[in-house]
Amino acid sequence: MELRLSPLPKTWIFDLDGTLVVHNGYLSGKDQLLPGVKELFDKIPEEDYVLILTARAENYLEQTENFLHQCGLRYNSILSGIPVGERILFNDCKPSGLPMAYAVNQKRDCGCDLNFVIDKKL
Repeated sequence: MELRLSPLPKTWIFDLDGTLVVHNGYLSGKDQLLPGVKELFDKIPEEDYVLILTARAENYLEQTENFLHQCGLRYNSILSGIPVGERILFNDCKPSGLPMAYAVNQKRDCGCDLNFVIDKKL
């Protein structure tokens, strides 16, 4: 999948389990980064904001943050204890028609195959 994105600074919102790491791997004490995740995070510009959401209880937060740091994933904030149901994002469009929100649904534990291109014409 490829997204054509504007050069504006962005907010990236990621689910953790099953999207960035193997689902529930932390329960056995062993998180595992999914394929393509490190490569995607390395392409996210420094000026972009990265938010990670997880249903994990807060008592797993330090363990989780240590793992993400060891993997070299840059993020600005992580929220734990988030409900396990759907995540619904509301946003407006720019007057130019530029969409200001995207949703990417992927199969659990399959890794990231998302590519994005910054299009300076947008």
